Amino acid sequence: MEERVPTGDVRDGAALEGERGRLVGLAYRMLGTTAEAEDAVQEAFVRWYRLDDAARSAITNPAGWLTRVTSRVCLDVLGSARVRRERYVGPWLPEPVPGDLFARDGGADVADPADRVVRDESVSTALLVVLEAMTPAERVAFVLHDVFGHTFADVAEVLGRTPAAARQLASSARAHARAGRSGEVAAGEHDRVVAAFARAAGGDDLAALTALLDPSVELRSDGGGVARAALNPVHGASKVARFLLGVLHRQADARLEPRSTADGAALAFVRGGRVTGVVNVAVVAGRVTAVWVQWNPDKLTRWNPPV
Repeated sequence: MEERVPTGDVRDGAALEGERGRLVGLAYRMLGTTAEAEDAVQEAFVRWYRLDDAARSAITNPAGWLTRVTSRVCLDVLGSARVRRERYVGPWLPEPVPGDLFARDGGADVADPADRVVRDESVSTALLVVLEAMTPAERVAFVLHDVFGHTFADVAEVLGRTPAAARQLASSARAHARAGRSGEVAAGEHDRVVAAFARAAGGDDLAALTALLDPSVELRSDGGGVARAALNPVHGASKVARFLLGVLHRQADARLEPRSTADGAALAFVRGGRVTGVVNVAVVAGRVTAVWVQWNPDKLTRWNPPV
């Protein structure tokens, strides 16, 4: 893989530590949680350190080697994810992260405005939910090629496919991504709807909140068996609005505060100065079409300082 070579002696593993952040960003887009991403990157580094001096000296592009190994680890994790998530308590949602956490961390410098939007929003809950519906090979191809700008030859090497097959996988993934995001509004309109959503919810205004929701809206909440959450999706404007207001009634000591994510404006449940939940929404034609509520504390670590 063509990667920039870190400064310093390429045989010195310490010179690669500067690559860790980029690799975690890549793995997060593939896996959807920072914990799994960090584990995948750590496994790649462990494999690097296990090489003997002669083997490391033979690798002229250590950053590319780590990218390839990290991607293969992620591919293996994605292959087993379906089985693991069958045991997950309730809906599984990707981990929401602050908007600037992984933005532009080594992403491809693309000219096509549509492709640039995909790159910049590649850590959004909305796109990560779409990626969850892809095959592992499609997801890895999409992240490597469309987000990080690797060649199809690079992608093929990771996937064990031909470059032509890698190109087809990336094309299919790109089509899924664009179809899954079709109709979504510009950032300013999204944020306006989120602000109105917050006012209606915070003001206990059932009618106003219901009016902001699309009739076919779906709400999914992820507690991971650790925090209280709906075990099944909630469908329909009336049911979703009543569900949300019910949550606020049960958490009278919590405040809804605006937060910035890659989706745009989002809302956080804050209790005792700590974020206990993050609400992201999808907005189409001025109405909320999907609500994702993350309650799982293991997926909220980026929102709170260490205790």
